[in-house]
Amino acid sequence: MSDPVDPAPARCHGERRRALIAETHALGVPRDYGRQRRLAPVREPRELMCIGEDIHGRRQWLAPRAARAYARMTAAAAADAIELQLVSAYRSAEYQFGILERKLARGQAIEAILRVSAAPGYSEHHSGRAVDLTTPGFAALEEAFEHSSAFAWLVANAQRFGFRLSYPRDNPHGIAYEPWHWCWHRA
Repeated sequence: MSDPVDPAPARCHGERRRALIAETHALGVPRDYGRQRRLAPVREPRELMCIGEDIHGRRQWLAPRAARAYARMTAAAAADAIELQLVSAYRSAEYQFGILERKLARGQAIEAILRVSAAPGYSEHHSGRAVDLTTPGFAALEEAFEHSSAFAWLVANAQRFGFRLSYPRDNPHGIAYEPWHWCWHRA
């Protein structure tokens, strides 16, 4: 559901996706990363729907069914006087690869990067079903979000809309606690 002025972001499929994953190994991502982290490779959706702008004014996208569930969830939160602000949604494996490269270029160790970011090809954001959220008065992508009324609302209500907290404390994936990261899981 894209318009010609602002098309949906490019997606990474097939041969390019396989090449990108091979490039991640060259950067230090273990070949058995998925097995080690209990993460399956994530496919990118065929279609994306714009869900509005994030806190930085960038258009964001989700798979259509997740987008509709997200709209229902944010409307319900607003009806309860909770403002959910979008930090990010869909991102391609290619974009995730760029994040990895930038962090490595800044001198971060691959092990440290993989504690806070899934390797390209394994991020729930590739699915078009994941969102990172914040609320006024809280910095984006910070654990302090867990102390917000928005987080409490999500814990109590997000599941009604098919969203789950993906990375709670001590999750089996070895990814840092992310109270802001919610993924739609309803079929």
